[in-house]
Amino acid sequence: MRAVVQRVSKASVVVDGETVGKIGAGLVVLLGAGRDDTEKDVSYLVNKMSGLRIFEDEEGKMNLSVKDVDGEVLCVSQFTLYGDTRKGKRPGFSEAAPSDRAQKLYEQFCRELEEDGVKVATGKFQETMEMELVNHGPVTLLMDSQKNF
Repeated sequence: MRAVVQRVSKASVVVDGETVGKIGAGLVVLLGAGRDDTEKDVSYLVNKMSGLRIFEDEEGKMNLSVKDVDGEVLCVSQFTLYGDTRKGKRPGFSEAAPSDRAQKLYEQFCRELEEDGVKVATGKFQETMEMELVNHGPVTLLMDSQKNF
């Protein structure tokens, strides 16, 4: 699984003019499932993300996690994280998980994150969404359960 993680002061996602997910301070997670990903990949990313120390402590050092600051997560499915642009100018998506499998992994990720004590808001799977966010820092990280980066 791959994720783009952004520390935000607020974020929201809209589908067909309706706000379907909204958070205050916390993380926006764009999450993509790969064709070979399993439940272990989900658990790895949940564990890593819920403890990721990217919020500032009293001394201004990134030393606190989203759980430490009682932050929220807005998680949005993003299959394009598996877009391969090495050849030509049109991305290929052969490494992305099929949509039914990707949806199960995405839902498991959100569920496990909530079970770990993090409040989670979501977008809508396989819908065109409009996102607004205020990246705080800015802080943006790339994560990959296969540790490719």
